[in-house]
Amino acid sequence: MTTLPDRPHTALLIIDVQNGVVDQAHNRDAVVANIRTLTERARTAAVPVIWVQHSDDELEFGSKSWKYVPELVRRDDEPLVHKKYGDSFEETDLEALLAEHKVGRLVVTGAQTDACIRSTLHGAIVRGYDATLVADAHTTEDMTKYGAPAPEQVIAHTNLSWQWHTAPGRKGGTTTTEELTF
Repeated sequence: MTTLPDRPHTALLIIDVQNGVVDQAHNRDAVVANIRTLTERARTAAVPVIWVQHSDDELEFGSKSWKYVPELVRRDDEPLVHKKYGDSFEETDLEALLAEHKVGRLVVTGAQTDACIRSTLHGAIVRGYDATLVADAHTTEDMTKYGAPAPEQVIAHTNLSWQWHTAPGRKGGTTTTEELTF
C-alpha cells in the first residue's frame, strides 16, 4: 500500500544491534535470536537485509561498543548504513538503497525501542513507506532511573500504538517473528 510508485519489494532493517546499545537491553538474547531468525528467513527469500549502525560520542566509530553483536553477522553483499541520528533516514543513504532495490515496505527490528526504532518507523511513514514492526525483535534498556517506564512497558506500548498506525496510502502494523512472511 506504499505511496512510492513502482516499489513492490520488502526489506528487513536491522537497527543498532550493537554491543554498546544492547549490552544491558531487556530480553537481549531472545531479541537477538529472533533477529537472527528473521535475517536467515529474509536471505532465503532473497529479501534485502539492510544493516543500520549508529555512531556518536558514546559509540565511537570502530570501537568495540560500536560493533554489531557477534551473534549477528552481516554478509559482504548486504548494505550497511551509517547514521548519527535516531531516524535511520536522516543524512544517510538509506532512501537511495531502498530505491535501488525497489522497496516500499520495511520490516523493522533492533534497538532502542524508544529512540531509533520509533524515529525510524515514523521517518519511514512520513517518507511514503509501509513500516511493519516485529513485536518480539526490538528492545530497549532500562531507563526507569530517568523517569521512563520499565522496558517491557515501553516495548508493549510501542507495539500497541504501532499495531494500528496508518497514514494516507501507508500503513504501519506489527507482527511477530513466527508470523512474519516475506
